[in-house]
Amino acid sequence: MSVSESGPNRSVITRLRDRLEGPNTIGNSKMFWAGFGVALLALLVFPVFGNAQQFSLFLVLALLGLSLSLVWGYSGVLSFGQVAFFGIGGYTFGVVSINFATPQGITGAVIVGILAGAIGAALLGYFMFYGGVRDVYVTIITLVTVMVLHTFMAQTAGSEWTIGEAALGGFNGMPRIPLLTLGFEGLSFQFLYNDILLTVPGMGIVELDPFYYLALAILVITYLGLRVLVNSDYGRVMVAIREDETRTQLFGYNVIQVKFVAFTLGGALAGLSGVLYAARNVFIDPTVFTLLFATLPVIWVSVGGRKSLLGAIVATIAIEYIRVSMEGELALVLLGALLTVTILVLPGGFVPWVYRMVQKRTNPADIDGRETPDASTEVTDS
Repeated sequence: MSVSESGPNRSVITRLRDRLEGPNTIGNSKMFWAGFGVALLALLVFPVFGNAQQFSLFLVLALLGLSLSLVWGYSGVLSFGQVAFFGIGGYTFGVVSINFATPQGITGAVIVGILAGAIGAALLGYFMFYGGVRDVYVTIITLVTVMVLHTFMAQTAGSEWTIGEAALGGFNGMPRIPLLTLGFEGLSFQFLYNDILLTVPGMGIVELDPFYYLALAILVITYLGLRVLVNSDYGRVMVAIREDETRTQLFGYNVIQVKFVAFTLGGALAGLSGVLYAARNVFIDPTVFTLLFATLPVIWVSVGGRKSLLGAIVATIAIEYIRVSMEGELALVLLGALLTVTILVLPGGFVPWVYRMVQKRTNPADIDGRETPDASTEVTDS
């Protein structure tokens, strides 16, 4: 580090990089941030050439992948029921927005949906972690929670299952969710089916999808925010719990509280993803609580690299693109094969492996810099 970059004279960019970089994230070099900028620019211009409406779904689901990466990859808690908080957030948004279909009502529904996901996770996490539930039993309980929610929501087809003006709809799902409009009366914007027309030299008039850019902005902000979190002192405690829970507790850290907070924050992120999912589709049904859908986040995070936020995003987008493109039983076979190969050949995930290969070729001396250490170097006796 140069003299000009040290002490109080450090530039704003240097101080910002210090917050975003650390041993718990891949990508702590200027080359990474240059690549990040190029990828972000490509995503910004993607609607001009590709199907932004479909791609926005992948961005929304990437938020769900990030939530599991935080809970499982950084805190060591394998939640097989992350979609429970996703569905709770989506259904809550639907109920509130239908009953209060004004701009401020829909804006409030977004907030309430996120809070519902967080509260659902907090309630479940409180009884699990403060009740002494650990390891595989947490996985089983979260999975059972999803199955219970699926069974319950599937039988809410009758008129008695109406909350205000919102009918839950059972297997048929919840219709009539209003279009996503954020703001207040006189100062609001509607994000769906409200394309922005832009004149591009050489291409004429192109249509840009506002919801795509909303989902992209939320995903980027969430990713950067989580980088700051996992590289902070609190994030280091989360990683320490993941690597050796008993030793971390012996050092005096409140392990249960840290796991509870991480689980609740993961629930809020899943709730946000569910809100955007319901808003994008103007519809939600109990398929969000099925076993298949509950399995997908585990596959995304496993394949991408559960100890990598970037891996969760890349794998979610890539796998969902393949799954949607192929459809049918063949897509399920491919997902199973991909998960098996990842576990047997690349247990650390595909994205961290690719990053290490690129780093070895471009800067071999910095391969062990500020990147994620393995367990043997992260927790030592020295």
